[in-house]
Amino acid sequence: MNLNSPALLEDNLIWQAKTAGKRMVFYGDDTWVRLFPKHFMEYDGTTSFFVSDYTEVDNNVTRHLDGTLKRDDWDILILHYLGLDHIGHISGPHSSLIQPKLLEMDDILEKIHSALISKEADGSLPYLLVLCGDHGMSETGSHGGSSEPEVNTPLVLISPAFKRKGTMIRTPGVVEQVDLTATLALGLGLPISQNNVGHVIPGVFEETTLRDQLRFLHLNGHQLSCLLKDSMSGYDKGGFEQFRVAEKAHGNWMKLYLEGNNSEVLSNIGKKVLKQYLEALAAMSSALSKQLGKYDMYSMIAGMVFVFQVSTFLLLAMPEALSGEAAVDVPVLSSLLSLPFYLLCLLLASVHVLVCTSTESSCYFCSLSWGLVFAAVAFSSAMFCTLVSMTVLMGVQGCPRPRTCGCLQLPCSCWQCHVSLATRWSTYVQVSFFSPCPSLTFLSL
Repeated sequence: MNLNSPALLEDNLIWQAKTAGKRMVFYGDDTWVRLFPKHFMEYDGTTSFFVSDYTEVDNNVTRHLDGTLKRDDWDILILHYLGLDHIGHISGPHSSLIQPKLLEMDDILEKIHSALISKEADGSLPYLLVLCGDHGMSETGSHGGSSEPEVNTPLVLISPAFKRKGTMIRTPGVVEQVDLTATLALGLGLPISQNNVGHVIPGVFEETTLRDQLRFLHLNGHQLSCLLKDSMSGYDKGGFEQFRVAEKAHGNWMKLYLEGNNSEVLSNIGKKVLKQYLEALAAMSSALSKQLGKYDMYSMIAGMVFVFQVSTFLLLAMPEALSGEAAVDVPVLSSLLSLPFYLLCLLLASVHVLVCTSTESSCYFCSLSWGLVFAAVAFSSAMFCTLVSMTVLMGVQGCPRPRTCGCLQLPCSCWQCHVSLATRWSTYVQVSFFSPCPSLTFLSL
């Protein structure tokens, strides 16, 4: 269930397909319709809100299949079934409802594959059938975490363009989910989305000529290298130099190729360049993925502190706000004129400068102007001093032995109040605990 899915405005595969004139049809989870509101020439979205429904939510997709598969007016058909996901949420991945639903999906996959085979004609471009899951599921029926069952999903690519491997079933390889975007883009003849961090899946293009394979890898490498330069200050350490070396070797190979050299030496050089490209792409993709996985802990902690301060202020102010006078005494002025306020401002500003100048990646606050940063520092410091003052006042008012001290009209002479008064933020207070009436020296700020 997704409660907020505004239109996706950044560069993406669906937008690239729409721009290239691809005719797209979609049936399934209506999140797609909200993300891409004007991209599909035909669509029918089904809501994912009713998790208990695992039948009609899939039937609303399947009922379009027979008519759509007979038509020739579309280039890309996207189906997003929700039944298996809903069953997993209801009763977990080992539910007795899983097997019948998987058999239902098998029948649908067979129907689609058979229809695509029947459309094959001599000279036509080969079709590509992609079967994948957007996420896995834990033993408790949830997803979104980092456990292996949640992040590992199957990916099956079926096409007559792939050479048959015989009856031997090879151990499936492991690819990253982001690699699918780059692979589909090049397979469809589309530009790779500029912010995609994946690299092409080599096995998909292994039946093409060596020249085409190198061209695909170079296109992907150029996109990743540009993204790497824009995203990281030390981009030369993330496979960038490897790509430059491979690119230069690719240029030398192309000169020999265009000269008509068809020797085995040329083939060996090409395979070496191919290996260099793959290593460079893997390094750049890994560096970019790690960059995306780095969380701005400094800004997150600062935000949590702000929320905690405001929440504490509201809790402390609630008793007075709900009293008969309905008024809250907030000692803002005394907090702003106190020495601890300025010391806190200096401390927090020093911490901010230290963090933003000592780490490689900047935080959110580092992207703001210095004026806004120091305003946030002053706000946090003032809130802290105000909260302490409010806490002290509440402690004095709730003294266990209230009586008046004759010399200065103090609430009482017990040690709790003397300590509380000694920590008042508008003055320095020097307390003598050994006299019946304490002597206090007030130093104005």
